[in-house]
Amino acid sequence: MGLPPIVALEIGTSKVLAIVGEMHEGGNVMITSMGKHPSAGVRKGEIVDLENAGACVRTVLAEAEEMGKVSIRQVHLAISGGHIQSLINRGTVPVQSKDGEITRDDIEQVMDVARAVNLPPERDVMHTICQHFCIDDQEMVIQPEGMEGAKLSLDMLVLHGVRNRLRNTVRVVRSVPVEVQDVAFSGLCSALAVLTPEQKAGGAIVIDLGGGTTDYVAYANNVLAAAGALGIGGDHITNDIALAFNIPISQAETLKGESGSAILDSSSTGQKITLPPEVGFPGRAITLRALHTVMSARVDEVLRMIKKRLISEDILHHVGAGVVLTGGGAHMKGIVALTEKIFGLPCSIGKPRGVSGLVTATEGPEYATCIGMVQYGFKYSLGNRSQGFGSMFKKLFGR
Repeated sequence: MGLPPIVALEIGTSKVLAIVGEMHEGGNVMITSMGKHPSAGVRKGEIVDLENAGACVRTVLAEAEEMGKVSIRQVHLAISGGHIQSLINRGTVPVQSKDGEITRDDIEQVMDVARAVNLPPERDVMHTICQHFCIDDQEMVIQPEGMEGAKLSLDMLVLHGVRNRLRNTVRVVRSVPVEVQDVAFSGLCSALAVLTPEQKAGGAIVIDLGGGTTDYVAYANNVLAAAGALGIGGDHITNDIALAFNIPISQAETLKGESGSAILDSSSTGQKITLPPEVGFPGRAITLRALHTVMSARVDEVLRMIKKRLISEDILHHVGAGVVLTGGGAHMKGIVALTEKIFGLPCSIGKPRGVSGLVTATEGPEYATCIGMVQYGFKYSLGNRSQGFGSMFKKLFGR
């Protein structure tokens, strides 16, 4: 019997997106339908108006149902927000057998200890992802079972977020009413969609440039080494433009998309843009260089914040495969050049891999999160559910 379709849902700051995928022979995922609608009731990836956000979700699910001739009763939900953080927790246990041979029981015990991280009471664990084992003083052990030692340790990457903010996003979906089958961090989904095994092995950074948040994940030494989110996105650039030139938000958004750039281009010197008057705002002219200066300052700030975090976690010098950009912000002119300049690494725009079907969804970097969520849903369905959510995420995002 074939697997039922997987529906991925992303409630973003700028758009709400639903994508339906089916598993075909050979493990290829085909995107069969989608729904898309501008967001309402969402700010910085977090719910601020339950009713308006719920109306958007109903709209996109109805659109996806009509296009794909399917009935949607449950979804896999991708979640972002500047409150999502990660930490590495090391668990250690003594090896139980008399001869010192490490067994499956030892491994499961050390995984339980590594997962048992103390968090503030308002925060919940989203994912636990295994990194490397350590046997006595031998670091970077990949598979310890059958080896000999007195002490077994494990480094576990723990992603966590503010409980109420996570639950409010789930509450929106349940108000539709639709059931939430799984929840995952958006940045992990984007990485699953666009990275090759070779990029993971070589060390890579995925930065998802969203409307209200910027997610990032980093691979180093062939494991997921860091992940997190900033509460800064494309809407902050729009606000900067509106304030800098005293123009309405709608005009600033249009200006950003049609004439914007993340870098200062010498060819723009002297060029001007004429802005027509709008209600309450007089018409005016601005220089293209001034626009690019405003945009570049904000994008530069965000990228350097991520770089600083990765340097502080001693990860950046382990990244050899470069930076991959996803999200709607990846379409910004000059973003690749600016990223390469800041990180000193090659940069590319990420496109979903291993999928076919709707060209719109399979080609654009802004669809990486939802497509990665669909891929995750199928792999999790095919896996052994008794292994638990964290263990399955290790299989998907780790080695």
